[in-house]
Amino acid sequence: MLLTTFLQASAEEIATTVEEVAPEASFSLLGMASKGGWLMIVLALLSIVAIYIFAERLYAINHAAKIDKNFTKDITDYLQDGKKKSALALCKKSDTPIARMLEKGIDRMGRPLHDIQAAVENVGNLEVARLEKGLPILASIAGGAPMIGFLGTVIGMVQAFFNMSQAGNNIDITLLSGGIYTAMITTVGGLIVGIIAYFCYNFLTSRVSDVVYKMENSTIEFMDALESGASAQPQGDSFELDVE
Repeated sequence: MLLTTFLQASAEEIATTVEEVAPEASFSLLGMASKGGWLMIVLALLSIVAIYIFAERLYAINHAAKIDKNFTKDITDYLQDGKKKSALALCKKSDTPIARMLEKGIDRMGRPLHDIQAAVENVGNLEVARLEKGLPILASIAGGAPMIGFLGTVIGMVQAFFNMSQAGNNIDITLLSGGIYTAMITTVGGLIVGIIAYFCYNFLTSRVSDVVYKMENSTIEFMDALESGASAQPQGDSFELDVE
């Protein structure tokens, strides 16, 4: 009984002594990032650029995608009724890629259908390029940030082994472990920035694809309406609707 009590008291005393001697360890993202060196500043700037591009492009793409589902039908109805000016006014009021494409097609009415289609497709290509503005930079950040992180890791490892070589016979394991810890921080930072930018890029790309699909569908409906009107005209005449 006395032996058991003595052993319990000794164990509690040892545990208390270890808690007093061992320093309190803390692990925070901010503290970890501060030990990554100047490359962490580069990664922080890249993350800011990626977030800005994502927010700005998301707003622009969502604005481009907002269009009345009956817009194309209203345009074709105006044209079939001979109200060209009303159709143009509706296009200018909408201020979307689809509206600007159809506006160009309406402006070219009276010319051969293949000329109208070429003009509409050219405007569509310009609108798609405008929607994709900034996406190549986001893709570059997605691929470049992890490489910058790996570069920081290599630099940190070189510094760690250099410090060990300078220590001579007084080699301490903390020289290597501390250097590796600092070096791996840049890898973590680079992967975080790269992964976020990668998912943002793919999300925006899918949104652009949705807008492109709507643009193509509206173009097909518009050209079908023109072809229907052209087929009703005498052979050899170009298609031109009456205007107000």
